[in-house]
Amino acid sequence: MRKRGRRTRGVLAVVAAAVLGVAGCDAVGGDSAAPSASAEPSPKPTPLWDRSPGSVAAVGDSITRGFDACDVLSDCPEASWATGASPEVDSLAVRLLGRAGAARRSWNYAVTGARMADLPGQIAQAVRREPQLVTVMVGANDACRSTPSAMTPVSAFRADFEDSLRSLRKALPKAQVFVASVPNLKRLWSEGRTSPMGKEVWKLGICPSMLGDADALDPAATLRRDTVQKRVEDYNKVLEEVCAEDKRCRYDGGAVYDYRFGTAQLSRWDYFHPSVNGQARLAEIAYRTVTAKKP
Repeated sequence: MRKRGRRTRGVLAVVAAAVLGVAGCDAVGGDSAAPSASAEPSPKPTPLWDRSPGSVAAVGDSITRGFDACDVLSDCPEASWATGASPEVDSLAVRLLGRAGAARRSWNYAVTGARMADLPGQIAQAVRREPQLVTVMVGANDACRSTPSAMTPVSAFRADFEDSLRSLRKALPKAQVFVASVPNLKRLWSEGRTSPMGKEVWKLGICPSMLGDADALDPAATLRRDTVQKRVEDYNKVLEEVCAEDKRCRYDGGAVYDYRFGTAQLSRWDYFHPSVNGQARLAEIAYRTVTAKKP
């Protein structure tokens, strides 16, 4: 019995050695030695947010087109806060890519008069370029309607924004998104109504829900403006909430809404859209948000 016990233990030792040998082979591969304690650590995973993206596509409305920044009632994309080439603006694309890089790798698909319902179509155009960063500034025209009752419902605004981000994410899973808040329209009215010329241009139909009867301060006019302002705040809440659900999206935290545009930052033709100086301030806000270590 003793001899058989010794033979059994010997067989088990051989089997154990063979198993350990196979396991060691699988762990390090072939005849390679086992890793030592001094081996180099594994590379860190790529961060979700790249603070220096290599290309930029802009979508949105007249603000991103530089409307009334250079000439009366006309677009001026070279002065756009997002992609413009104007040295006076120093756009987000120029700050991120350099002047030559911005000329080759930034694109502006914003359209004057666009609303949130137009965003999915603009996104469809933008993704063809496969941009690493997409900037979004839209919503003012959803509030700037003929009357407050004609404003885009908050539910529809949310649905179109969600649809836009889903489409972007499906086409470009790793693309980053910067979302700017809707400006404070009531503050723009307050600043612009000091200009007789501005008020004359407003009569042509610029944001009538807020700017109509600019000098009226009666309860009905006050209620009308407050209603529009509340809708803008609701839109900004939607932008923040929907963006927060996407790990590669950054909202500006209400920075554009909070910015105190003065007459120097407003177009000298309509005293409502940003001037070249105002576009430069928007570029600063966007660059600060995009390059922040944490949102």
